[in-house]
Amino acid sequence: MEYSFQLILCFILDCIFGDPRWYPHPVRGIGWICSKSEKYYRKILLNEYTAGLFTVITVLGSTISIVVLMLLMAGALSVYLEQLLAIIFIYMALSTRDLLVHSNQVYSALLSAEPIKNGRIEVAKIVGRDTSELTEKGICNACIETVAENMVDGATSPLFFAVFASLFSPLTTLTPIGCSAVGIFAYKAVNTMDSMIGYKNEQYLLFGRIAAKLDDVLNYLPARMSGICLVVSAFVLRLDWKNAAKVYLRDHDNHSSPNAAHSEAAVAGALGLQLGGPSQYFGKTVAKPYIGDAQVDVVPQHIKLVNQMVVVGILLFTGLVLLLRYLFYFQTLRSHNVKTSLKEYRKSLVKKLAYSFIRVVRFSWRPGPSKRSK
Repeated sequence: MEYSFQLILCFILDCIFGDPRWYPHPVRGIGWICSKSEKYYRKILLNEYTAGLFTVITVLGSTISIVVLMLLMAGALSVYLEQLLAIIFIYMALSTRDLLVHSNQVYSALLSAEPIKNGRIEVAKIVGRDTSELTEKGICNACIETVAENMVDGATSPLFFAVFASLFSPLTTLTPIGCSAVGIFAYKAVNTMDSMIGYKNEQYLLFGRIAAKLDDVLNYLPARMSGICLVVSAFVLRLDWKNAAKVYLRDHDNHSSPNAAHSEAAVAGALGLQLGGPSQYFGKTVAKPYIGDAQVDVVPQHIKLVNQMVVVGILLFTGLVLLLRYLFYFQTLRSHNVKTSLKEYRKSLVKKLAYSFIRVVRFSWRPGPSKRSK
């Protein structure tokens, strides 16, 4: 129970404080390591794929090493200091409040005296597509799609790997919440690399392939769990949860990314909207499949509704992963009697975790490069 309270506290801190602009966010440090690594390995390695691989290893290894070292130093002084530092780290890695703040700014802009002009300015801060010619409908759709997709990148996937990493606590000297801090920053390292180098263009097609595919693998389970949680969220909020389930099952693969459409499909169905479709990127039209059916015209109020769906969905997701963690420990402990040695228990734990991870990789790894566009 102590671990559950600690993790929920991290989420509450994120909802209250978000990411203040006055302090250097750790993700910026990950971005700096990625940028320096890219320049270095491009210079010394001719093969772009190999250079990208070494960049991933360097960024991931550096991030994990720094977090572990800081937690071990704190733990050497006091276990409570380690736990406090871990809670701060996890809070920093979540971005629920920032996502809601930015989407609400788009909503407010659409209600201003110059809705199109101000809406384009605000939505350009959170999407990668060209916004100079977007209509009110295009602005709303872009915002809704981004909120739905970034629910996974900014909240549910980080929480998933925080909880998953806590299972390794018996194998280390770190507390469960300390292991969670390592897990969440390992995920943020991959996600940051994906956002920086995981593009389908001439510069990064080969160099960023490992980062993009690794991000796809890590998001595989959280994205699908998030889609299901959003369907339940629609039921809780008395939206059209039946249509959310229908569209989710039908359109969850309608995206160049293997994970992005899961949350978007659930949202589109619950709100009766049609998302996706052709978009402008760098002056070129990119054809994308549609998600959902246009049962109603999109309006700014739908931004508020998707925000509510995402918040409820994240809460449901958090409860779900904590329940799964409890069940995993209960099943593992029950399968061993009290005379089982710690060594045997750890061996069993490693086997189960490794087997689960291999199954996910087998199902999620697909040939060819990944996405990247919103």
